[in-house]
Amino acid sequence: MNTSSTAPILSAPLATEAPLTVYDSGADSAPGVILIHSCTTLGTTLVVHLAGEIDHFSAAPLRAFLASAADNGHTGLVLDCSRVTFCDSGFLAALDWWPRQGRRLRLTHRSRAVERLLRTAAAAALPAPAPGPPARYRPTPPRLGPTG
Repeated sequence: MNTSSTAPILSAPLATEAPLTVYDSGADSAPGVILIHSCTTLGTTLVVHLAGEIDHFSAAPLRAFLASAADNGHTGLVLDCSRVTFCDSGFLAALDWWPRQGRRLRLTHRSRAVERLLRTAAAAALPAPAPGPPARYRPTPPRLGPTG
């Protein structure tokens, strides 16, 4: 199955329905929009090409999409991120639960925005150095003199 779409992840309302209005209380008056450029299934693996911005607000439809994929039996997820122009911790939060449920996750063709986010997250996860003496401090070995 191979589909290509330039519509947002969730389907657009039918012609008989009222258009969907999104209200954003954040500082940015234009919340990010994440699109699925294409989606292919290879057995139980889902290959998705993302495009656009993934932030706290636009990650909700991505989470819903991934939950639906999991409900339909997909155990592998390959995300092509070459067209992601912006992402923040909302992207990581949307993906966080996938591998914890025993599923496989792979990010390919990472854009600069995705690479920057992953590097920052990895640096934040590093353990802090153990406290110890200052670098200039070198203890002097005890002097052993003649006994007696």
